[in-house]
Amino acid sequence: MTLADTAPTTWLPDDPDTIDKWSAQLRKGTLELAVLAALAGRCLYGLELLRLLGQQPFTAISEGTLYPLLDRLKREQLVQAEWVQQGEQRPRKYYQLTVVGKQRLQQLQQNWRQAVADLDVLLQQSAKAMFAAQEQ
Repeated sequence: MTLADTAPTTWLPDDPDTIDKWSAQLRKGTLELAVLAALAGRCLYGLELLRLLGQQPFTAISEGTLYPLLDRLKREQLVQAEWVQQGEQRPRKYYQLTVVGKQRLQQLQQNWRQAVADLDVLLQQSAKAMFAAQEQ
């Protein structure tokens, strides 16, 4: 018998509410990285950016989430915005990374890749340990 066998269960692995909360926190924590990455090397207007992020289930967000984030990124001078009038269409606000935004993106990419690599090691070790325990 192990400590895990005797510990009280406060979280059930198939509890959808707990998984949803965890997923929401993960998305929230990576949203800045997603937006900066989406703007890397291009200039996009808000709805265009929203559609691009919406192509992936993990990064799909609402306008109510995107525009406050873009405002914060502007205040932090990570993105710059410019209103552009094209023909008879309504003007659109286009966003692009600043030099500081590009630097932040590089830092966040490095942090993300390190976190994924570290977690991957732990997950592989966990899978091996679980497999070994099942064989006993």
